[in-house]
Amino acid sequence: MRFRHPDGTVVHLAYCTNVHPAEDLDGVLRQIRVFGGGVRAALGAERLGLGLWLPAPLARELAASPALTERLRAGLASAGLETVTLNAFPYTGFHAPVVKHAVYSPDWTERARLEYTVDCARVLARLMPDDAARGSVSTLPLAWRDPWDAARLDTARGHLAELSAALERLAGAGRPVRVGLEPEPGCAVETSEDAVRLLADPPPHVGVCLDTCHLAVGFEEPGPALDRLAEAGLPVVKTQASAAVEAPDPNDPATRSALAAFAEDRFLHQTRELVDGRPLARDDLHEALGGPRPLEGRGPWRTHFHAPLHSPAAAPLRGTTDHLDRTLSLLLGPGGARTDHVEVETYTWTVLPEERRPVGEAGLVAGIAAELAWARDRLTALGLVPL
Repeated sequence: MRFRHPDGTVVHLAYCTNVHPAEDLDGVLRQIRVFGGGVRAALGAERLGLGLWLPAPLARELAASPALTERLRAGLASAGLETVTLNAFPYTGFHAPVVKHAVYSPDWTERARLEYTVDCARVLARLMPDDAARGSVSTLPLAWRDPWDAARLDTARGHLAELSAALERLAGAGRPVRVGLEPEPGCAVETSEDAVRLLADPPPHVGVCLDTCHLAVGFEEPGPALDRLAEAGLPVVKTQASAAVEAPDPNDPATRSALAAFAEDRFLHQTRELVDGRPLARDDLHEALGGPRPLEGRGPWRTHFHAPLHSPAAAPLRGTTDHLDRTLSLLLGPGGARTDHVEVETYTWTVLPEERRPVGEAGLVAGIAAELAWARDRLTALGLVPL
């Protein structure tokens, strides 16, 4: 879906297909037809945006074959869909039984990460509509925090410089694509302060992807975070509209029981507790709830679990949608559009507590459509006009 901001910027709204497990072209084309087309029909939208996830082997295959990329573009068009953004954070195997820390490999110290990201940018340059101003690709925030040192940072910066050169060639051909590194709890770049420290004055066509779940988990207020990024010359290339799960009173037995239902084995669910204005960290919800060093529950907890925007959690838990609202207001409010790509990224539908999981393909279509309707209504409430 497209919207026009009062300042004239065209803002694209999409949902991210990393919620779907297919990793070959036929599977992606089926996703487009069944889910993308189904969500568009449920919303009654003339055109719907998809933020595609292309695993590395498929991205490499498409980048090497304009004919295959044209087949993908035709599949999007026939379903009434368009793509201006790709999610290149997971490399492959994102729906394996156990993902956890594997999602951060390869990282930006490895050429495989550079090559994958360049492949995605080249594919996107062919896929995006001719009238789109530019494309965006999101990627991991350098690496998981350990191991990390100055030598690894230098290597990563060298790879980002090579990425910038490849993006400059696309821009020179009239198909501009920007790449945003996505701060995430536990990573070398976890917060906006880390982004300023490690990524300030980035090479051309490189900025940040602001994931609002991650921002909330770190208990970062959106206003200071956005100002900090702007002062450091870090553009918000893309915003992932997502909500975390919050436990206001984690020592309450009913709250702990409800929170334990979100602890699962596939994805990492970093958890933070706010004590005296500082977040205390555990790398997974399992660790926060038990194990040798559980969080004490002296303050509220926020957990990195992308919960459905329209229905993030039931009492005694809640979602961070108020935080998301404030972030969107600052990004797209009267002060002007500070981003032009908004992607709903709830990839956790199949690992929600069992009673909240969608039933079958139709249930997933309905859930994604409800999230996009929520996001659409928030954008229009900010004065953006659907196109």
